Order: sequence, then structure tokens, then C-alpha cells
Amino acid sequence: MKVSSIGADISNNDTSCSNSLIKNLEDNISHLVDLGADKAALTNITGDDVVISAFVPDELLETINQAMVQILRDNAEDLGDVEGISSTPEGAGEGISYAEARIRQDRYPDAIIMAFDTYGGEDFVGEVANSARLAAQGMSGVTDVSAPITPGVNHIPGVGYVSDKTDDPVIIATIENLESVGSVAGAMMGAALGNKNVYLVKRGAPSHVIPGSVITSVTAYMNGNIIDLAVPFEERTRILRL
Repeated sequence: MKVSSIGADISNNDTSCSNSLIKNLEDNISHLVDLGADKAALTNITGDDVVISAFVPDELLETINQAMVQILRDNAEDLGDVEGISSTPEGAGEGISYAEARIRQDRYPDAIIMAFDTYGGEDFVGEVANSARLAAQGMSGVTDVSAPITPGVNHIPGVGYVSDKTDDPVIIATIENLESVGSVAGAMMGAALGNKNVYLVKRGAPSHVIPGSVITSVTAYMNGNIIDLAVPFEERTRILRL
């Protein structure tokens, strides 16, 4: 079993996702379960980017990935990132973002999914995502983390190729027990926010930040349930007045 996440900018503006776009995507995601996904959801909405995630049997990974992209294509206000997908490395353009990670077979399918958005394709966003990924790697209670963000053409199983111009990455850490969610997510958020000009936002927030910045949303995807971790961590990190 794996968790697979595909992110894309398919909005008709550069800062947010409309309510109609979100509703249309959510209305179509049940098709992934019909095809064999264990669970599927619109896990992250970050500025003008959306992320569809699914818990998938290994043998259906390519099928579900293809279906995710078709949902994005069918409901796009602007094809945007979807147009960057190519069947060959040579034709790859700025396209969708992809992450996958393993899940232990004897555990509930739980994961932390971080999505990032840039207004102007800020080139340090890959370093930000990788710092969050490294923070989770090797922590107690973590089964697996998604592959690092690297330069060059990337292959997405069942979908095709996208170039390294893809600038709104997604990363995943799969979790083995409930008690680890807070510590792992906290470490990932702390690592990301320690970089310059990075801001944590709630799911669905527009990217109303000074250009040159990166925003990130953090979702706990717990056995098919979505928890926006920006909300509890906002309360947890308030300074005590003593």
C-alpha cells in the first residue's frame, strides 16, 4: 500500500482556488475509490494549487495516478500545470507535482502531506520542501518519506514526465501511530518555516503574501479523514503570557 499525491495549479487566477473549483473536484474524487483506491480526498488547497491524495494498493498505483490527472483535467478552470505533462522526457514542461510513500500493511493508512505554493516560481521552494522532508526522515513513528525534490525531468508512474520547472512541490511522511503525528508534523513545519520568507497557511487560504515568498499547508490524512494542522498548531504555538 502507498499514499500517492498529485498537486496542480488549475485555477483561473494566480492567488486562490474558487469555491466552484473545489466543489467540482471533491464531487469527482469518489471515482478513485470506484477504481480501487482505499481512500481518496482533496487533501491540500494552498493558494492557487490543489492536491489530490489517495491510499492505493501497489498494483493500482498507475491506474489511480492516471485517474487523478483526469479529474484535474476535467475540472480545470485553466489547464495550466496539466499541459506540462509529456509522454517523453524531451517534451516535459512545467507540470504537476507528485509524491508517494509506503504504508506499513499492519497499520491504519495515516500520512502528513505538505503542499507548497509560490507566486512567482521562487527557486528556493525545493530547498524548503526538502528541509521539511529531511526533518521527518528517520524520526520515530515514521514509516517512509517521499523522494527528495531534485533537478531534472521527473517521471510520474502512469502519467508521464514533467520538468524541474514544476515549482509547487508536495511531500509526504507516512506515520505508524497517532502519537507521532504531532511531533513529526511539528518537526516538518519547523524546518520549513525556518527558511526565509516561508509562511504557514490554513487549507484554502489565498497566497496574499509579499511576492518572493512561499506558503505551505500541512494536512494530516488519517485513515481517509482530513485534519488541517495549521489550526491546532496556531493555538499550540501561542506565546504564554506569564
